Amino acid sequence: MAVQDESRHIEAELYDRLSKVIDPELGRSITDLGMIAAITSCPVEGGGAFDVTIDVELTVKGCPLSQTITNQINGAVRSYPDAELHPHIELSTMSSDKLSTLVAELKAERRQNPFTKTGTKTRIFAIASGKGGVGKSSVTANLAATFAALGYDTAAIDADIYGFSLPRLFGVHTQPTNLNGMLMPVTAWGVKMISIGMFAGSERAILWRGPRLQRSLEQFLADVWWGSPDVLLLDLAPGTGDMAISVAQALPNAELVVVTTPQLSASEVAVRSGLVALQVPMTVRGVVENMSYYDHEGERLRIFGEGGGERVSEQLTDALGVPVPLLAQLPLQTDIREIGESGRPAVLNDLGALDSTPLAGEFKALAGRLLQR
Repeated sequence: MAVQDESRHIEAELYDRLSKVIDPELGRSITDLGMIAAITSCPVEGGGAFDVTIDVELTVKGCPLSQTITNQINGAVRSYPDAELHPHIELSTMSSDKLSTLVAELKAERRQNPFTKTGTKTRIFAIASGKGGVGKSSVTANLAATFAALGYDTAAIDADIYGFSLPRLFGVHTQPTNLNGMLMPVTAWGVKMISIGMFAGSERAILWRGPRLQRSLEQFLADVWWGSPDVLLLDLAPGTGDMAISVAQALPNAELVVVTTPQLSASEVAVRSGLVALQVPMTVRGVVENMSYYDHEGERLRIFGEGGGERVSEQLTDALGVPVPLLAQLPLQTDIREIGESGRPAVLNDLGALDSTPLAGEFKALAGRLLQR
C-alpha cells in the first residue's frame, strides 16, 4: 500500500474507532456530535510510524470534561493495531452556529419530558418521608451512589426545593453547563444530578408554591439532557405537599419509596406520605427503615425503638390493598454523617468503588430489591 493510501486508510479507520468514544455529558458518540473536525495522518521520517493530528471541537470553551475526552481519544489512537501512531490532539470550540444546530437537534429528540415516553427503560424511584430528620436525603445519595457503582447509568434530581442537600452530600461545587439553554447535569461519583442548590443565589430562602414549584420540576426533567439513564432517583421534600403531587403528575411511572425511623411518631407520619398514592396514580414500592440499630461492642442497640418500618409496611399494605414490603433496615452509623458531609457517599471507598462495609452491603441489597419487578 502506498504511503498516501495508507494515511487515508488510517484516517478512515481512526474515524470509525472514534465513533466508539462517548461524550460523558451528552452520552453520544463524539463523531455523531460533530466534535471531530478533521483527522490528518502523516508518515514519520525513518518509516513505520505516523503522526496523527486530530482536531476536536468541544461544545463549550473550558469544557470540564475535556481531559476525559482527550484521554479516550488518545487511547483509541494508540491502540490502533496496524501501525505505530503518535497522536496530537488540538482542542477548539464549536462555532455558535454549529452549536446552535447541535442543540436544536438534541432538543428535537426530546421536546418533552423524556421519562414518560412509551418504551422508556428508566426505573424512577421517588424517595419520600413524612417528616424531616429521618435521613431521607442520605438514603437517596447512598442509594444513587450504589446504583452507579454497580454499573447502572444513574441520575438524581434534588426535588427538595426548600431543603436541597444532594450537592453537599456529593461534594458538588460547580454549576451545570449551559448549552444554549439546554443544561448538562453535573456528574459526581458516577451520578448525574441537578439541584436548585447548584445555582447562584440558592442559599436564599425559596418560597415557591403551586404552579411555579411544578414548573421547577418540569424544567429539571425536560430542560436537562439526561440521556437514557437506567435509574432516576428523586429526593422529595418531607411531607405530602405540592412537590409530591407534582412528581405524581409529571412522572406517573414513578415508584414511591417511604423512609422512616423506628419510633412511633415517625412511622405514623410516614404512613401519610405513602397514602399520597390513594390520591394520585403512584405505586408505593416499599418502606426503608433508617437508623434501625446501632452496633456497639457486640451489642445491637435500638436507640430509637423498633418496629416503625414494619408498622408503616403493614398499614400501607392494608390501606392500599397491595403488598408494600419493608425493603431494608439500615443501621445508625457515624460514617454516614462524617463521610457524607465530606462530599463522598458513605457506601463508596475513596476510589469511588462500592465499599466492602456492612453498610454498603445493605444498600447493595436494597438496590437489588428495588430493581426486582
